[in-house]
Amino acid sequence: METEFSNLNISDKDTDTVNTKNCIYCNIPFIEELWCKKCINSLEKLAENGDKEAMFTLANHYYNGKGTEKKNLEKAFYWFQKAVENGFTGAMNNFAICYKNGKGTEKDLEKAFHWIQKAAENGDEEAIFDLAKCYYIGGGTEKNLEKAFHWFQKAAENGDEKAIIILATCYHIGKGTEKNLEKAIHWYQKAAENGNEEAMFDLAICYDSGERTEKNLEKSFYWCQEAAENGVKEAMFVLAIYYINGERTEKNLEKAFHWFQKAVENGNENAMFNLAKCYYNGVGTEKNLEKAFHWLQKAAENGDEKAIFYLAECYYNGVGTEKNLEKAFHWLQKAAENGDEEAIFYLAKCYYIEKGTEKNLEKAFHWFQKAAENGVEDAMVILAKFYEYGEGTEKNLEKAFYWYQKAAENGVEDAMVILAKFYEYGEGTEKNLEKAFYWYQKAAEKDHIEAMFSFTGRTDVIVAKFA
Repeated sequence: METEFSNLNISDKDTDTVNTKNCIYCNIPFIEELWCKKCINSLEKLAENGDKEAMFTLANHYYNGKGTEKKNLEKAFYWFQKAVENGFTGAMNNFAICYKNGKGTEKDLEKAFHWIQKAAENGDEEAIFDLAKCYYIGGGTEKNLEKAFHWFQKAAENGDEKAIIILATCYHIGKGTEKNLEKAIHWYQKAAENGNEEAMFDLAICYDSGERTEKNLEKSFYWCQEAAENGVKEAMFVLAIYYINGERTEKNLEKAFHWFQKAVENGNENAMFNLAKCYYNGVGTEKNLEKAFHWLQKAAENGDEKAIFYLAECYYNGVGTEKNLEKAFHWLQKAAENGDEEAIFYLAKCYYIEKGTEKNLEKAFHWFQKAAENGVEDAMVILAKFYEYGEGTEKNLEKAFYWYQKAAENGVEDAMVILAKFYEYGEGTEKNLEKAFYWYQKAAEKDHIEAMFSFTGRTDVIVAKFA
């Protein structure tokens, strides 16, 4: 997964470095939070006399507004610069951040990069991570994933928790280095043990897939559960699936419902349809058609294709809501346009029998044709009739014959009888009594009454076989 980087910020951890000096007026150490009004003046005197640690501490206090009446970013920048010029390496990264964010000076990403690099090369741990980010996103320098990887590795080895998860991702997807799933798992494990929720879920996925590591469903379940309990919405959804299917753990419908609900509450849209199904079927909770409808509607409005068709059915049949054929038609149309095969057939029927919309034989023909091409047997028969009688399209007995034949070959009994008649009378194909007999026989074997008696007018057919 891609990792986004936030703005660089000056931390408070280095705010007070003058830890061996006291205010010359009140004798309070400069590390104390509460100073007398003359403390800043005392610190400034030290700084003006060349004390580089005092310069840095003074800069931090002006930057954060601690011990001063208010922030003064220009003075903060001035004293960071002075500290750097006097060789105080600890000031380099904060000086860079002023350039990065335009604090107390004009924004200058190239200068920011220069001083971040200097700080990193001098071992500043925060700067090491910041330098990696600069190379990763091309901040103040050309984008260079290999160098980004190098510095992320340095930061990770120093224990930087953000760098650890990024390094794992680099190894996992081969960014800035060769793909190495063993090392990815190593660093995901480090990050997960440090409490990184995303790493927990990534680790669960690695153990589940068995990519370059021994597949371990127990560990996969464990880390998925850890991630879910730490707020990863994707993990909540997967955990619910595990419980509902009894995968990697015992089947537990109440827990499945609980985690579907949690996933939804945390914004996982995929879980909405599953939560709706739980309410619809009473799985892990009491059956509640109104709540089922509510979550189907939410899922459908978020583009869940399965939910769209079921929502149409709810409106069509009045399940969990009032019956509304116009809304049913609206959602059927949505589902059909998404390629749902059932929806395509029912949309065609709506146009044909005037349900939720005006009758429109041309559109009915269009959607019956789509359904037939998708292998819907009933649609094949109806499409054949449209061609036979010229409904919604021009009359075409050859195409009618073609679709009756398709339906018959798929086991539709009525289509077998009609196909036999087409062969018997030579409609849409050459007359062929042997094939007519064959299809009457097939239908008769399925106890189709009409087939048993339809071919009685010919002496060359053994009628008794159908008696």
